[in-house]
Amino acid sequence: MKLKSAHLVPPHTKVRLSHVSTHDQDGFADKTIAETLMVKHREELNALQEVFYASQAKAMLIVLQGMDTAGKDGTIRHIFSGINPQGCDVSSFKVPTPLEARHEFLWRCQKRVPARGMIGIFNRSHYEDVLSTRVHGLIDAKTARRRMDDINAWEQSLTDENVVVLKFYLHISREEQTERLQSRIDTPDKRWKLSPADFAERQYWPKYINAYEDILSHTSKKHAPWFVIPSDHKWYRNVAVSTILVDVMRRLKLQYPAPTFDPKGLNLKEEAPATAAKIVKKRAETQAK
Repeated sequence: MKLKSAHLVPPHTKVRLSHVSTHDQDGFADKTIAETLMVKHREELNALQEVFYASQAKAMLIVLQGMDTAGKDGTIRHIFSGINPQGCDVSSFKVPTPLEARHEFLWRCQKRVPARGMIGIFNRSHYEDVLSTRVHGLIDAKTARRRMDDINAWEQSLTDENVVVLKFYLHISREEQTERLQSRIDTPDKRWKLSPADFAERQYWPKYINAYEDILSHTSKKHAPWFVIPSDHKWYRNVAVSTILVDVMRRLKLQYPAPTFDPKGLNLKEEAPATAAKIVKKRAETQAK
């Protein structure tokens, strides 16, 4: 599938995040226009997801990564609020549990890969095992590169089995992160979102940027592309991600599955339940031959 987006990281691209805008608005005059488009996107995603769920031909894995306060939770809430919750699973990956730590690093994510017909969203993901571990010196560059090769191979195996993999890096500036953290400090109803880690990790910003640049450069592939989404403006972040999702789901050109019998002509108001059941059974048997 050929994807067209100004935010796409083409394979074999050397990414420099300092050269990528965090506040781009892509020609939108203001947030009102973007929010109007978001309403249309939600409606279309709802319709597309219904066919996606019914067809059970493919699965979709959406990976969200970004610095603290980049808006992973907000992206999920604003884009997927209108779709059928039965067809969508969200998995959040934090510090590995003792059991998870005893397994190879992809084990805990493999268990959460969506089934065909489902949209799975990773709020943080397998990339944490080549990100925070590297920033804090738990693995070296050689191990990180080997793990990235393993990730590329794993994601290829998913796409080989009809899993559509889309990865979004929510790109915010250090100044914007500072403002969002300060807003949480100053707003009592937002303080529950704060954790000591939010403040401890801020000092490692340059190391995180370097690690993300390596990840984006080495793991954006045709079968599992990365998109760098300017996210200083939350409203633009939402419409940029939803635009890509709508485009991808349209291009899949999925269809509803054929019915297991022909229901034409049945009138349940006139037919007795037992008669209707016999008619349906006979038609289903005939169609199965």
